[in-house]
Amino acid sequence: MKAKALRIGIVGTSSIAHQLASAARHSKELLLHSVYSRTEESGRAFADVEGIPHVFCDYGSFLSDAELDAVYIASPNALHAPQALSALRCGKHVLLEKPVTSSLAEFRRLRAEAEARGLVLMEGMRPLHDPAFGIIRESIGRLGRIRRVDFEFCQYSSRYDRFLSGELPNAFDPTLSNAAVMDIGVYPISLLVALFGEPSSVASSSLFLESGFEGAGEIICRYPDMLATVSYSKISESVVPSVVTGEGGSLTVDRINSPRRLALSLRGEPSVTLAYEPSENNMIFELTDFVRAVRGEISEKPYSDVTEKTMELLDTVRRQNGIVFPSDEIPL
Repeated sequence: MKAKALRIGIVGTSSIAHQLASAARHSKELLLHSVYSRTEESGRAFADVEGIPHVFCDYGSFLSDAELDAVYIASPNALHAPQALSALRCGKHVLLEKPVTSSLAEFRRLRAEAEARGLVLMEGMRPLHDPAFGIIRESIGRLGRIRRVDFEFCQYSSRYDRFLSGELPNAFDPTLSNAAVMDIGVYPISLLVALFGEPSSVASSSLFLESGFEGAGEIICRYPDMLATVSYSKISESVVPSVVTGEGGSLTVDRINSPRRLALSLRGEPSVTLAYEPSENNMIFELTDFVRAVRGEISEKPYSDVTEKTMELLDTVRRQNGIVFPSDEIPL
């Protein structure tokens, strides 16, 4: 018998929530059931565009809906942990937009809650679910001993111009647990950890805006026989690809969060573009794995292990650069 579609509710009405809803509509395994927004106007507008039947402005009522199976949380970073904890306590599976939480301690609290209740908690880290990840992993195995990794993700934020004009959009408000390392750096950090594990040492430096907001940064990670650098920014765009270099050649990835072109250059041979058909919206892959985890077809543990190590590295970078969030002082 074919399993019934998973009924999912969306928390938040941002552009990334629209992107998730679009991916969900193309899945036969998911049913867009409801949306939660702080205001009826924004919730209704989102629901009308995405074809969602139920709109809630009270979070408790949203979670108490007996027909709701799971939630996708795309609210500001600082709200991820408390909203996810409430959802888990109401028996809902949870898919959290990156960064999964504001800190390692928050993630560990959520993970323990989910495991105790037999529920799935997963971070929506797109590149780890994209088929390109498997190609990247396999290709790295052809490079011999890996000596250097340079991962770069620099993206001029669509909200930066508003910030420069004197506004304070959510994306540049540190009280909501925002920083370039959390919003942008988390992508290359997660991929680095997924491919090579935890580094033996970390040294980082942040570039702060006049307001004190971290706008960009660089991290140097040392492994036993390899060095890795991670460069990230919310205030500038980069055209430089990410590169994995081994003694036998190199692999380039054009864009960390949604790869479009992968190229392999083995020593003494011409560069070859690897066969790969990118998706217009690679959030479909994280949704597919989330549903499979809920149905018990795969374990979410390998993904949660990467998330936990990533959060530990994010905590280290924040500590080294004095990036403090209000949530650090509020026990979950």
